[in-house]
Parts: sequence; structure tokens; C-alpha cells
Amino acid sequence: MQTYSKIQTFWLVALRMAIGWHFLYEGIAKALSPKWTAAGYLMDSQGWFASMFRWMAGSETTLGIVDFCNEWGLVLIGLGLIAGCMARAASIGGIVLLGFYFLSHPPFIGSESMFMLPREGSYMWIDRNLIEIAALALLYVFPTSRRFGLDGYIFKKKNNV
Repeated sequence: MQTYSKIQTFWLVALRMAIGWHFLYEGIAKALSPKWTAAGYLMDSQGWFASMFRWMAGSETTLGIVDFCNEWGLVLIGLGLIAGCMARAASIGGIVLLGFYFLSHPPFIGSESMFMLPREGSYMWIDRNLIEIAALALLYVFPTSRRFGLDGYIFKKKNNV
């Protein structure tokens, strides 16, 4: 098991909790909103993969799968990070999900998106999705959930069997 200083551990756990809360809140907000769908976001897609994302929005079956995976993926990733339960898997899941968001709406100069708030402008390649991907990669590389989370209990029991 890796050892970190107290301040390193504190900030890594705080980062894990903050990102977990962000995912959990977004997932619950979507799941509890009966009219929420990713259709508008997907139809507004920009960049190289726009046609794939628009196709997803155009197929009722595919859109239902995308909506379900988005809502409950966010919830499960958030819970995993907060509870420190399968936190490395949750980090990978978060990276994948945010990667789809990034590819759907890449922060290129001149990109026009109805989902970009006017005050945000253009990020010129680096946006909040990419920053959160980097933070999740950091949490994957410097795990804390075996010491401060359910993973410690799960893996301790597993190793004792």
C-alpha cells in the first residue's frame, strides 16, 4: 500500500469526495427529472464525432440506452468515489463518460454550442471536462480508497480469505 503524507492524503480524499459529489448530484438531478434527456446535447454536438452523437439522439432505442447509462453511470461513479468503493473503477468510468462529453463538445476556438454559457467563451482545447479527466486520472494513480473508503474493508476481507 502506498503511503502519503497527511496533507497529501487529505487533499486526495477531498478531491475524490468533491468529484464524487459532482457526479452524484448530476446523476440524481437527471434521474429525478422526468423530462430530462441527452437528445438536445447530442444533437448540438460539434467536432469530428458529431455525426455519431447525432445518430445516437436520432434513434429512440439508442437514446434510451444513452439516457439510462448517463443518469445511472453518473450516480454509480459518484457513489463509488464518495464511498471509496471500487474507486479506481469509478475513476475509469468517470474518465470514459467525461471523454464522451469532451468528444461531443470539444472546446475548439469558434465552436458554437447552445450548451456553452455566454460568459464561458472558448477554452481553446482545455475545458472543465478535460480538467476533471486529469483529476480522475490522478485519483486512479494515487488511490486513497483502501485507506479511507470501503475498498479497505473489501480488499482486506478478500485478502484474508
